[in-house]
Amino acid sequence: MMQICDSYNQKSSLFNAMNRFIGAVTNMDQTIMVPSLLRDVPLDQEGEKEVNSFQEGDMYGSYVLLKSIRNDIEWGVLQADERRKEKHGVTTALEMSRIEPNDEDLEKQFHFHLNGLHTVLAKLTRKANTLTNRYKQEIGIGGCGN
Repeated sequence: MMQICDSYNQKSSLFNAMNRFIGAVTNMDQTIMVPSLLRDVPLDQEGEKEVNSFQEGDMYGSYVLLKSIRNDIEWGVLQADERRKEKHGVTTALEMSRIEPNDEDLEKQFHFHLNGLHTVLAKLTRKANTLTNRYKQEIGIGGCGN
């Protein structure tokens, strides 16, 4: 009985959410052999408005964004922040983390950000799966349910 409860809780863990996203992006990356075919292909298709509503642009832009986020998860935010700072001269998350929050709010902040991260990862995972399926449709392979 304990194993069933543990496996249910593990399904909603942050690690599993990240692994689902990384797996979806890896599948997308392995499926999309010619990313340039995604240029100028609009994101919106009937029934996909919810998944794509958080970003404008073409499928290629989403492809690049999803791969970038996967790299940030796999290699860490510090490395990504350093690259962005070199490129754009912006304040990094490391510098922002040095601003000490009120200790009383740490648990609330943690839960707020954890819930947000779960939500964002679920949307990004759906977006990667949708993009993979749309690519298959564009090149004429597979069905909609893959």
